[in-house]
Amino acid sequence: MHQEGPGHPSAEYPEPRRPAGSLEAEVLAVLRAAGTALTPGQVRERLNARQRGELAYSTVVTIMSRLHAKGLLARERAGRGFAYTPVDDASLAAGQMNRALDGADHDAVLTRFVSGLSGRDARLLRHLLDAGEDGG
Repeated sequence: MHQEGPGHPSAEYPEPRRPAGSLEAEVLAVLRAAGTALTPGQVRERLNARQRGELAYSTVVTIMSRLHAKGLLARERAGRGFAYTPVDDASLAAGQMNRALDGADHDAVLTRFVSGLSGRDARLLRHLLDAGEDGG
């Protein structure tokens, strides 16, 4: 027997869904606010404290695994599982640049990148390259 009413949505009135990506954004916000590595269970507790409904542990694990696969989270072993931290913007941008180089003609990608640099950025890049050639 199908029940309708509070807590039992009908086909006509389904439960509202989150906008695409909003849970990922909430997970990232929790991790950034924490300032330390958190396990999926710790993230779940903090998310559940912010909202009315309870998220399943497996949902949080899935979201955090996806964010890790996208390069947005770093992880370290914590017992039998993992603890996660957000990747800083500089590391994220560097990773995107490396992926762009992996999937295309290096000369063309680097030429277009360098041609778009400001004079200040070009000087900084030249300095960093020179320092790298000197061994640090």
